[in-house]
Amino acid sequence: MIQSQKLWTIQNPDEQLINQLTSQLNISTIAAKILIARGCETVEKAAPLLKIDETAYHDPFLMAGMEQAVARIEQALDCGEKILVYGDYDADGITSTTVLLNVLLDLGADVDFVIPNRFLHGYGPNENLFRQAHMDGVQLIITVDNGISGIEQVKLARELGMDVIITDHHEAGDELPDATIIVHPRIPEGQYPFGELAGVGVAFKLAHALYGELPEHLFEYVAIGTIADLVPLVGENRYLVQRGLQALKQSHNPWVPALCEASGAVQKEINEETVGFYFGPRLNAIGRLGDAQPGVHFLMSENQLEANNLAKQLNDKNIERKKIVEDITNEAIAIIESNEAMRDSLVIVVAGEGWNPGVVGIVASRLVEKYYRPTIVLSIDREKGLAKGSARSIEGFHLYNELAKNRDILPHFGGHPMAAGMTLPIEHVDELRTRLNEQASACLTEEQLIQKLQIDVPINLNEISVEAIEEIRQLAPFGTEFPKPNFAIQQVKVKSMRKIGTAENHLKMELEDPYATLDAIGFGKGYLFDEISYGIALSLVGDLQINEWQGNKKPQFMIQDVGVNEWQLYDYRGKSQTAHWLAKIPMEQTDFIAFSEQTIIEHAQVIPKEIVHVTDQVSLVDVKKNIVLLDLPENIMLLEQLLQTVKVERIYAHFYTKNSAYFNGMPSRDHFTWYYGFLKKRPTFNLNQHIQQLSQHIGLNIEVIKFMTKVFFELGFVTIENGLTTVNDNAPKKALSEAPSYKMRSKQIELEQKLLYATYSELKQWFDERLSS
Repeated sequence: MIQSQKLWTIQNPDEQLINQLTSQLNISTIAAKILIARGCETVEKAAPLLKIDETAYHDPFLMAGMEQAVARIEQALDCGEKILVYGDYDADGITSTTVLLNVLLDLGADVDFVIPNRFLHGYGPNENLFRQAHMDGVQLIITVDNGISGIEQVKLARELGMDVIITDHHEAGDELPDATIIVHPRIPEGQYPFGELAGVGVAFKLAHALYGELPEHLFEYVAIGTIADLVPLVGENRYLVQRGLQALKQSHNPWVPALCEASGAVQKEINEETVGFYFGPRLNAIGRLGDAQPGVHFLMSENQLEANNLAKQLNDKNIERKKIVEDITNEAIAIIESNEAMRDSLVIVVAGEGWNPGVVGIVASRLVEKYYRPTIVLSIDREKGLAKGSARSIEGFHLYNELAKNRDILPHFGGHPMAAGMTLPIEHVDELRTRLNEQASACLTEEQLIQKLQIDVPINLNEISVEAIEEIRQLAPFGTEFPKPNFAIQQVKVKSMRKIGTAENHLKMELEDPYATLDAIGFGKGYLFDEISYGIALSLVGDLQINEWQGNKKPQFMIQDVGVNEWQLYDYRGKSQTAHWLAKIPMEQTDFIAFSEQTIIEHAQVIPKEIVHVTDQVSLVDVKKNIVLLDLPENIMLLEQLLQTVKVERIYAHFYTKNSAYFNGMPSRDHFTWYYGFLKKRPTFNLNQHIQQLSQHIGLNIEVIKFMTKVFFELGFVTIENGLTTVNDNAPKKALSEAPSYKMRSKQIELEQKLLYATYSELKQWFDERLSS
């Protein structure tokens, strides 16, 4: 048995629906399953996902405040007013700033931008920066990807005589800022057909409205900001991202090849994963560690040399960020593990002095992955008396709503249901932890605290082909609320497997069922080589990819998780070097079983734990679910009783046998007759002295000759005294099978035949029959 890392929830789509979609849309069964899992159970719902077009895109003037915002900006353009684009320090904010700068510069505006420094100014509108803007002569501030929570700061700007246009997409509080104009897809609620735009999506809408036509040259920025901000990739966002990804593949902007070079990506192969795992983190890194303004300069760069230099700067910051994240994560885990109350709490709130507040959100994500609890990671600043940090949540715990219940001790916060940022006085950290745990106890069930892996596309090996995998890409982009499918392959067997990689830490397998075979790769899963046994039914979760080598394409399965629900047999028979296979045994979960005291003596120095000696008192033995059978019992019933006593998950069969009766065989009746006649011709025979010569003469093993001599002795046919064997002429006739040693050897041969010399499948069947009963 192999326990999967997460609790799998496998959904099986309706076969009739699958057949309908495959026939009517002429698609593979895998694509049909994905569509059904995403709620597209009819052709009418499914067809638009196969071909996303401009019908998914909405008129920007449907958004409340858009018309007024355009009018105010055009007024600023006409009057030569100085405009400030006020951005944010993450990838969404950087791309939003870039979008708006592009359109305003194109329209001839007197425009500059500023992005608050995470450490100096914090998130969102900042009074000092607004005062500086006023001193610089700014008359109009346009916020992008922030502003909806800046009540006091916006009030200050208005008092100073500046107009403020807020463009944002974050959750709004009960009170809205007194801005000149607010452009927000959800304010007022329901006024715009699609409320899930990223900050860059709102900025793009404003750009469209200002240009008077669709600004296709800005799509690539929208794709990066939308994907990086983890907004739902449904509806209008799907159209924006798909157009943006197409634009990135073909872009002549110098920053695109520069970013590809820095991150190791191939421009013509850019997809949502390239953006999510390579581009986004590098743009985010610069703002996490300091001033994010170089990110905007990078996206605005006009020559390749400048773009390459800035791309290197972004990449260096990302490397630095990774090291800081690793260090803080390790410190946070040490704090949690040393505090039992914190480790067992429903909401983890962990704080550390001097932690970089720019990366604590990533650390929070790592801790959620490890503990699967809503987690807040705070950086303590003793000098200022403040704790600043980020939070990540799990399904069932709406972070923004739960934090909002604590406004009295949490003066500054903002975010989404699954992520948030905050600043609070140090003295309120413990109180926040207590309150959030009380709130969580009222809304989180035990089931919600078990990390689940939703698998909505179970597949069979014979469904998988290069064409089917290529077809899946037509359903992209995948992301939040339109997730990339997790594929499950169930109850297949391993045809072959081996460790790969210089450190042998990866696994390559060939899977098979009665109808097809498939290659599978598990990066970082080389350890499974010693845990997976041949012949068992294996289930796997992962992704489908195409392996292309020298022009040949072949499907392969990228393993994410593995599960085995049946007991496993590991065959270590005949492996004399115990130390070689001993390293593959999970010591803490395993007991070593010996039926012979001699076996214990011979293995005691090698096996680093006490060996369980099984006698006829089997029922009293309390052994673990994994057992190593070091040797064979004299009576097979001992082993059968042991199997009835223990609910085994793994059996490691070693069956050490010093002298194999089956290998040496049972001498025939002719051998016994000849040997008896040989002894009878001699008054006495010194067996010890002449046994080597006799063995060569008769062609029997020395051990067999000793066995025949013992049989004769037990039946009274010979006497043995001082090493001399003498035939007893007056011995009564008896059958050879009456001798105890003859009976024992017959049983041993039968036992070895069943257990030691059986094929793997025969041995597995023997155990199966006894375990099933």
